[in-house]
Amino acid sequence: MSPDGSVSGMTALERRLRDALAQTRLDAPRPLIDLELPFGIDRLLKPTLLGNLRQAAVLAPVLRRGDRLSMMFTVRSQLLRSHRGQISFPGGRRDDDDRDAVENALREANEEVGLAPERVEIIGYLDDYPTMTRYIVTPVVGVVDAEELELRVDAAEVADVFEAPLEFVLDPASFKRSTLVRDGLKLPFYELQWQQHRIWGATAGMLWNLARKVADA
Repeated sequence: MSPDGSVSGMTALERRLRDALAQTRLDAPRPLIDLELPFGIDRLLKPTLLGNLRQAAVLAPVLRRGDRLSMMFTVRSQLLRSHRGQISFPGGRRDDDDRDAVENALREANEEVGLAPERVEIIGYLDDYPTMTRYIVTPVVGVVDAEELELRVDAAEVADVFEAPLEFVLDPASFKRSTLVRDGLKLPFYELQWQQHRIWGATAGMLWNLARKVADA
């Protein structure tokens, strides 16, 4: 790292990512993701439900191997009670011992895939994301020097780990907007397809939030 705090040999893409997240903060009040729900329902839900949601965090790991940058994802185990087989970031609900969302996200990543906390450089945060399972999730973005990276996957929680190029997940053209019907309402969501993996729901929403931040930086 150079005296001004920049990483030597940083690619233009990594610099754009860091610049986009440089002003993000973990302090309250945390920004809430724009869910783009119909009829302004997202605004109506804020005062009544958000205070009752359980706190959780995920780690969005950007892996660096030389000039190549990728985003790491997990495939949720079929043994889990909810969202079996779906694509996610390492993460989960906050424990009483977690001091904040960063410690929450790093602990979960270590438990799920064996990613050591000291290998992760936290570079920023995405907007908080409320889920249908009554959590409010804080996404934590970290860069990992992935040369000689060895993971230790907990099969009870994770069925597989894969990566997608960072330039792909940051490209707005990679996203497709779809809808699902729930309780008679058509709810919009984003999805993107990388090889055989369909990334959708909360994970794709967080990626869309990241892609917009980078595009606007």
